[in-house]
Amino acid sequence: MTTSTVPQAVRPMMRRRRRQKAAVGWLYAAPMTLIVVGLFVLPLLLVLQMSASNWPLFGGNQGVNFPQNFVRAVSSPRFVPAIVFTVQYTVIATVLLLLLGLGLALLVQESSRWKGFLRTAILVPSALGLASASLLFYVLYSPLVGPFAGLTNSLGIDLLGTPVSALWSTVFLIVWRFSGFYMLLMLVGLQGVPEELYEAARTDGATSWQIFRGVTLPLLRPTLALTSVLAITGSLLAFDQFYILTKGGPDNSTLTVVQLIYNSAFQGQNDLGVAGALSVIVLIALVIINAIQLKAFRAPDEE
Repeated sequence: MTTSTVPQAVRPMMRRRRRQKAAVGWLYAAPMTLIVVGLFVLPLLLVLQMSASNWPLFGGNQGVNFPQNFVRAVSSPRFVPAIVFTVQYTVIATVLLLLLGLGLALLVQESSRWKGFLRTAILVPSALGLASASLLFYVLYSPLVGPFAGLTNSLGIDLLGTPVSALWSTVFLIVWRFSGFYMLLMLVGLQGVPEELYEAARTDGATSWQIFRGVTLPLLRPTLALTSVLAITGSLLAFDQFYILTKGGPDNSTLTVVQLIYNSAFQGQNDLGVAGALSVIVLIALVIINAIQLKAFRAPDEE
């Protein structure tokens, strides 16, 4: 029934009902809206204000300082090395997490009497907080009290003492902690692939590799897009693991961009303006990278 066919006397009642439904909808959405505004929008506006202001940590807002904060941020001698290391770590961690997550998902997808045990064993580390896991591995890697201290000392290996060993020790921690989570995401995506497609491909004589490349991977596009966005975003914003394990050392070789923001705000410079400028740069980079990722994983018929 269109509006033109509704009797004139009924139209005010219909409008009141629509307004009531809209009000109820806004009422249900209000709590989450307040949370988003309080925990995201307002902090974002504050960071934008800091990035354009002279804002010492203990002095408050001292007035406009744009674009000097951004100039100081990018001209810092640690800015480019921090970006290079963060990108290097992001590439390594993302590739390992996606490949291992997909491989583990394919492994536990098959029906066997060990399937339940494997899923549980792989998922258990995901229940541990990242800071707690980092503290655990800090003790494991310790050359003084660690359980492998005798072996590593006899071999002359310091797991956190060189740039390369510190990087790979941290990557091992992240893979151990998050591989189960990515396995779970991949497993959900694999279970969404219709079994009829696999049966049709086998009937046509396709090999396992051809089925994986022609059926599984194309239908995993949404899952791969989600996991890649999570992995890259989480890696670019890495802080806890490096702060606890290496403090950015040795010789600032494992200093990430987020650690650089932290140091600018609370150590050394104590300058919230420069830290805000760095935060804005990271935010813009993340938005661009995530947009490129989502476009790259978009199906051809969605272009």
